[in-house]
Amino acid sequence: MHYWKSLMPHYCVRCGSVLETRIIEGRELEACPNDDFVLWRDPKVASAVVVEVDGGVVLGRRAIEPGYGLWCLPGGFVNDDEHPADAAMRECMEEINAAVELTSLICVYHVHKRDAPSMVGIAYRARLVDGAELSAGPEMLEVRVFTLDSLPPLAFPSHRQVLDEFLKSLASAEAASPQSVAAEARRGKPPLPARAQSRPPRTL
Repeated sequence: MHYWKSLMPHYCVRCGSVLETRIIEGRELEACPNDDFVLWRDPKVASAVVVEVDGGVVLGRRAIEPGYGLWCLPGGFVNDDEHPADAAMRECMEEINAAVELTSLICVYHVHKRDAPSMVGIAYRARLVDGAELSAGPEMLEVRVFTLDSLPPLAFPSHRQVLDEFLKSLASAEAASPQSVAAEARRGKPPLPARAQSRPPRTL
């Protein structure tokens, strides 16, 4: 059951009639019985940031629900007047009390929900601005740097997905480095010809 079915009735913004459930373009949506108004339900947009520090990544232990007491990447919802990159930097200031510089895009991902609006997530790679120090913001119990081989249980599966994509990007960068090509040559293997990298399959 979709989350909106358990909420109070919605009304047409044109005539005030109670919306009814109809199948539109193969989807179950709320629509006006008297005109063509449809209540389209769009996903929320969120950011997540992998902040690199001393060979590890920054995680915060949540002081709020959902996921109280569990660890997560800094990030949160994008405001309607905000660029996602600006939201990512703002969330870092709010959650780990540190200014960051975004260095690259990691991935765009989708979080399907049945009891709340689904989300489109945008994950960035970042580093601390010179002189920035980490500390827990009001939504975090504590903030720590974890090595990539000793990550704690995470509050959200999507953050595990982001970190997996981050690790893939590190592996790809290492394989493409001049040192890696030279090592292959020393082992008698010719370097691979340049070609377009295939995209990983999207997880929806």
